Amino acid sequence: MAEQTPYWLLISVLFSSQPLTPALAMTLHEAAFELYSRGEGSREVAGDLLSGRVNNLRKDVSLGGIAGPAFEAEIETERGSGVVRFVLTRQGLEMMKAQPPAAPTAPKKPQYLN
Repeated sequence: MAEQTPYWLLISVLFSSQPLTPALAMTLHEAAFELYSRGEGSREVAGDLLSGRVNNLRKDVSLGGIAGPAFEAEIETERGSGVVRFVLTRQGLEMMKAQPPAAPTAPKKPQYLN
């Protein structure tokens, strides 16, 4: 669902010292949503576009009609280092909760010929 949903419905950026591409915004959203869902404090992110750490600020913030849990990311991109402060929107959280959970993958058992 996240691939079909525009990133601006999922996160609202409060501050960014780096320009955010849709792919970068979705990477930050995925890391923040995992932190929020599991109640964790921080998580490393890495990929083709960035590396860094996303921190769950464990605060709900409200700015006009946008409200949700707040996060901060310290990132390294091809354009240099930066900081992004953002909110997971309530609308985005509801959309992600409506999505069926991914089925856990069980480890494959060895196949024996006998």
